[in-house]
Amino acid sequence: MIQTPIRLTVNGRIHDVTTAPQTPLLYVLRNDLGLNGPKYGCGLGECGTCTVLIDGAAARSCVIPIGGCAGRDIVTLEGLGTRDKPDVVQQAFIDEQAAQCGYCLNGMIMTTKALLAINPQPTEQEALAALRYNLCRCGTHVEILRAVMRASGQLAEAGD
Repeated sequence: MIQTPIRLTVNGRIHDVTTAPQTPLLYVLRNDLGLNGPKYGCGLGECGTCTVLIDGAAARSCVIPIGGCAGRDIVTLEGLGTRDKPDVVQQAFIDEQAAQCGYCLNGMIMTTKALLAINPQPTEQEALAALRYNLCRCGTHVEILRAVMRASGQLAEAGD
């Protein structure tokens, strides 16, 4: 494959990488930029563990060719918040203890972030619909849904 220089904006920083344009974005994020929030799961865009935000929309980085990412704003889990000051969605997942193994969390958090950007107060059904293609095999679905509702401000308002 022919390698091409590509300029990416990831988490607000500009990165110049040289790779084949067909290389999946996930590989560049993890292998070249050292960003381990997005995980390799199925490699087919079906499980959600590799989810990132591209121009604010949730996208499966394992099936997005890097060549189409130049000039786009890419945000990974590392770009949301810090250990000392987590993003509101990250904090909600912490507060609700919405993890067992944690492998699905990247996709759940990034999909929630994209959902709340377009629908700040989703119903439970809307949240479930948004997360329907993010797989969790540990069974933390109840806690994940509570985390989404907490991040939207609705759980606290319900007096919980």
